[in-house]
Amino acid sequence: MENGGAAAAAKWRFGAANPALHAASSQSLRSIVTRLYDTLDHTDPRPVAPLGHGDPSAFACFRAAPAAEDALAAAALSGKNNSYARAAGVEEARSAVAAHLSRELPYEVTAGDVVMTAGCNHAIEVMMAVLAAPGANVLLPRPGYPMYESRAALCGLEFRHFDLLPDKSWEVDLDGVEALADGNTVAMVIVNPNNPCGCVYSYDHLAKIAETARKLGILVISDEVYDHCAFGSKPFVPMGVFGGTAPVVTMGGISKRWMVPGWRLGWIAATDPNGILRDKKIIESVIGYRAISVDPVTFVQGALPDIIANTDKAFFENAMDVMKEAAEICYQKVQDIECITCPHKPEGSMFVMVKLDLSCLDGIHDGVDFCTKLAREESVVICPGSGLGMKNWLRITFAVDPPLLEDGLERVKSFCKRHGKTKEVK
Repeated sequence: MENGGAAAAAKWRFGAANPALHAASSQSLRSIVTRLYDTLDHTDPRPVAPLGHGDPSAFACFRAAPAAEDALAAAALSGKNNSYARAAGVEEARSAVAAHLSRELPYEVTAGDVVMTAGCNHAIEVMMAVLAAPGANVLLPRPGYPMYESRAALCGLEFRHFDLLPDKSWEVDLDGVEALADGNTVAMVIVNPNNPCGCVYSYDHLAKIAETARKLGILVISDEVYDHCAFGSKPFVPMGVFGGTAPVVTMGGISKRWMVPGWRLGWIAATDPNGILRDKKIIESVIGYRAISVDPVTFVQGALPDIIANTDKAFFENAMDVMKEAAEICYQKVQDIECITCPHKPEGSMFVMVKLDLSCLDGIHDGVDFCTKLAREESVVICPGSGLGMKNWLRITFAVDPPLLEDGLERVKSFCKRHGKTKEVK
């Protein structure tokens, strides 16, 4: 009792909140979506329609390839992948990624150009930390994936936003990029295929991005975790094709294309045939940061060569057929909802951005209020655009079993009708 009283009387010096951490974590997509799930009415017998985050692995139609699962099991049971790996990752995994990337590039990527990460989010963390020199800034897309802002803020790296243009298929506003950049700008980020907009950038547009980066003297970070998740008129073109124009850091992983986000395996690759990134010690710094951060699981790295080599073309084709069907369902259903407009039909990734017209709705204050009430009343979870830099927009994921997707969007339609303003009869 005496000890307890002494402890209670002590002046403890810890416990103050880190404001940067609080701001970064509260605006993460995971936090936003979790808060929406907390508002669900658990007495509603209908299944939750999870249209708020991109994890298709929960649905049988997006089951991981058997070859990938077999490779993972074999690697775990082999007894060869139980040790620590080097900071840059397992050599065989690095070589497999290098060969995988080289197939689509006009030059060879080597294992020395590749560093393994614990998923693409980890790759974002690494790159923002590496670039966070005093006074430096990076240019980020709006709308965009908020992990970039979160990690930059925690590193003390200034970030500035350039716009993606909805009336131009969400292309990068390159004039805006040039206007934002100054002598302290070190990099710009693109996401292709794009989360959250669902666009796929053309060869010509990527070439213009590279020319802009060369003109400004900055590197391009190309987030390609959705590589080949393209099902529209434009094929996926890796940004590394233009690595001879401006240095490109390519970030990727197996979570989306192989439908295994829980396996947490990604990579950072220098797709830079002129060796500028190596001369500037960017890869050296990436490996240095990896040495003091979390490691990707060794047996998942050990499985990667067989995952890449043994997953057949039919798996990817079938997955994209289902994704294309789901994207079409989403686009057509959205056209039927009065208070929502879609400026661009999705052609890639797993998402589409749609604009919310609050003037059509009664008692809905903003996008967050819309999503909160929708979750509570209809058991449909959609991500508000404010978490992606676009107030009163919504991000819908269509990487959902098609019947549940249709049902969920019908519930959104019912919700909008119920909350729609009554039209005056003249």
